[in-house]
Amino acid sequence: MDRSLPKISVYILTFNNDRTLEACLESVVSHADEVVVLDSGSTDQTLSICGRFPVKVYHQDWAGFRRQYQKAADLTKNHWIMFVDADEIVPEPLWEEIFDTLLKNGDEIHGYIIPRQNYYMGRWIKHGGWVSDREIRLYQRDKGKWEGNLHAKVEVSGAVQELKNPYYHFPYRNISGQIATIDHYSDISAQDMQQEGRYIRPLQAIFRAAFRFFKEYFLKLGFLDGFPGFYIAAASAFYVLTKYAKLWELKKEPKERQIHENQF
Repeated sequence: MDRSLPKISVYILTFNNDRTLEACLESVVSHADEVVVLDSGSTDQTLSICGRFPVKVYHQDWAGFRRQYQKAADLTKNHWIMFVDADEIVPEPLWEEIFDTLLKNGDEIHGYIIPRQNYYMGRWIKHGGWVSDREIRLYQRDKGKWEGNLHAKVEVSGAVQELKNPYYHFPYRNISGQIATIDHYSDISAQDMQQEGRYIRPLQAIFRAAFRFFKEYFLKLGFLDGFPGFYIAAASAFYVLTKYAKLWELKKEPKERQIHENQF
């Protein structure tokens, strides 16, 4: 790394990410001044891969999305920090834009939104719901913190600017991996909604799922991505329906348990 450039700490969360982690680390170690990996108990080759790179590895049992993200951020040392997921790559054009922008703006801008480009089913996805993926990833360490639950995001106090070049995202090994993720995330989402006291009627859930498909496949032109575009929209709608169905199930459980106890 050119020491005349701004120093950036990259932080990464890992849990059984040996499919993508090597490419991720290769894309950051030659540009970042520091790379921090916070692992939550990987049992595959994740830690072995980390050992091949000049990274700092820490362990913390999974503490929930917001707390885990924030813990990793707190382990960094530099003024500028950037979150990169273990299934993402930061390409050279983005690095060049980052350093050029930081040299130009200095500390005037407190955080930077970076768009994401997704690769799935053998192609780059250019339409549909995934194309709107953009969030603050690069920010001044003392100006940002993680907020939220399942879909936790960095919130920055001060000026924010959007960069043009995307980072690359390789979200799922295959369809089975996507289905497993939907099952896992819908569990968390349903539990969060229950704790917040939220509830919707089954017909509302069906309508919201149907509208999600319509919006992503037609309004956001997902059909232009062929079958992958159709499947992404269908899976997104299924996720919406599933999380509300699980919320409905959670609401029914106490009543069913009481009936069961009265019978026996």
